[in-house]
Amino acid sequence: MSSFAEAYTWINFRFLLEGLWVTVEVSLVSIILSFIIGSALGIVRYIRAPFISTIVGIIIDLTRNLPLLLLLFFTYFGLPKVGIRMDPLAAAISAMTVFESAMIAEIIRSGIQAVDTGQMEGARACGLTYWQALRVVVLPQALRKMIPPLVSQFISLIKDTSLATIIVLPELLYRAQIIYGQNTRYMIPMFVALAVMYFVVCYALSLVAARLEKTAG
Repeated sequence: MSSFAEAYTWINFRFLLEGLWVTVEVSLVSIILSFIIGSALGIVRYIRAPFISTIVGIIIDLTRNLPLLLLLFFTYFGLPKVGIRMDPLAAAISAMTVFESAMIAEIIRSGIQAVDTGQMEGARACGLTYWQALRVVVLPQALRKMIPPLVSQFISLIKDTSLATIIVLPELLYRAQIIYGQNTRYMIPMFVALAVMYFVVCYALSLVAARLEKTAG
C-alpha cells in the first residue's frame, strides 16, 4: 500500500492531469470535426447521388476497415515522406478525425434510413422540397435514433486516444508510462489512476448523452 501513497504525490497527480487535458483536447476536437465531416458524408451516401455517393461509400468502407493504429502511423511517420509534417497533437487529431468520420457517416446513414419512408413522403406531400423535408422532418427524428450509437462511438474515441502514445503524444497513458518507468512499483497505482480517469470522462459523457436522449424523446 505504501507504493500507492508514494505514487500519488501532487507532482505525479498534476502530471497525469496535464495528460488528461491532452486526452480531452484531442477527443473534443476529433469529436467535433468527425461529427461535422461524418454527417456530411453520411447524408451524401444516403441520398445516393450518382457517382459521388459511390465514391464516398468506397472511401468510408476502406477507412472503416483499416486499424486506427495504422492511420496514426501513416499520419505521423508516412506523410512526412511526401512533405507533410505534423506534430503529435495534429497527427493524432487528423488520424482520429478521418477514422471517426467514416464510423459516424455510417451511423448517420443508418439513422436516417431507420426513419419510416412515410415521413419523407408526407413532408413532400405538404409542399416541402426534398432537402427541406430531410432537414426539418427526417433528420430530427433520425437524431433520436442516432444518440446511443454516436455516444458509444465517441466513448470509443476517447479510449482510443491512448493509442497515440505510440507517436509520443503526451496524453494520459504516455505520462503514466513515464511515471512508472522511473519506479516500477508505481505501475499498479498508475493503472488504477488511469482506469479511474478514463471512467470518469467516459461516464460523464454517457450521462450527458442520456440526458440528451431523454430530452429528445
